[in-house]
Amino acid sequence: MSGKPKIQSYKALRNLAVRLRDDLNSSDFVLLYAYNGTGKTRLSIEFKNRGKKGGKRDTLYFNAFTEDLFSWDNDLANDTERKLKINSSSTFFEGFRELALEEKIFAYLQRYAEFDFRIDYEEWTVTFSKGKETHIKISRGEENIFIWCIFLAICELRLDDEKDEGPYKEVKYFYIDDPISSLDDNNAIAVASDLSKLLKRANGKVKTIISSHHSLFFNVMCNELKRLKPTQYFLHRNGMEGFGLQKTDDTPFFHHVALLSELKQAMETGEIKTYHFNSLRSILEKTSSFFGFNDFGKCIYGIEDQVLFERALNLFSHGAYSIYNPVEMGDDNKELFKRVLRGFLDRHKFDLPELLNEKVKTAKLATTS
Repeated sequence: MSGKPKIQSYKALRNLAVRLRDDLNSSDFVLLYAYNGTGKTRLSIEFKNRGKKGGKRDTLYFNAFTEDLFSWDNDLANDTERKLKINSSSTFFEGFRELALEEKIFAYLQRYAEFDFRIDYEEWTVTFSKGKETHIKISRGEENIFIWCIFLAICELRLDDEKDEGPYKEVKYFYIDDPISSLDDNNAIAVASDLSKLLKRANGKVKTIISSHHSLFFNVMCNELKRLKPTQYFLHRNGMEGFGLQKTDDTPFFHHVALLSELKQAMETGEIKTYHFNSLRSILEKTSSFFGFNDFGKCIYGIEDQVLFERALNLFSHGAYSIYNPVEMGDDNKELFKRVLRGFLDRHKFDLPELLNEKVKTAKLATTS
């Protein structure tokens, strides 16, 4: 497998953040694919912190913490005056009152939603309306897209600041982590398309890192920015010891194969958790879609214990099993998982990279302390 890119190993996120900043010296974009629970959000914070000097910062970021800058006042007493409160003390809103961004925000918002808003800069609140209904509480998904549109408007403002005189003049980097976590596929494509159009205007003025666990969004971004030659990576956990980073510039869909490799390593080590059933189901569904099947079971048709596996898969997929709280499976289910995965890999010949077992393969890794 000499033609495959090496895996860079990092013991801490701070070292990885340094690597990404180095990459942006020669590239305008870094696209990072990683599963939930890998540390994407913490990496965005580490990257931002490395650019803070005194009261100044060089990174404008969007992640889960950005959404925490907003909270609801549901008017529990009267149930009529619902408002979304803005944490105006955050530097994210520096100069927000003077910028009057409503028009820019609405220009993006109207592409995704059908509600209106009004910002009260005295109370730092936002009220929403639909038609004749006022002070409504929008859904969680609508709230997320509204906050995302605020971020896009600020990014646009920074890119339009030709003389570097505005409130965001110190921003040299945008760091965007999973902007579409609650959107359906259609909106994921729309968000990726709109974002890529905006970022293409940067012309090196501001450089961007985008990290995501959403495969569709990631691949749309890869394709939209392809001519600008972004640096593309697959990020994964290196056991409990750190992080592995592998370039995927020529293969944006590499993460599907990488996930299969991780499942194979789990099978070989016997460290099989309940969430691995979810991961395998995801692989089967994507493979079924590729071959035009209408049922993931077609990928394991004829494999011994097919019916048992489908039942177990449905059970584990709908239970409270998470990568954040891994639960080891019982021996019977481990054996069932192994038999089905072996049968799937025997039927579909994937060229799997050996992503894990770094302790055994350290000679193949370029290790960064």
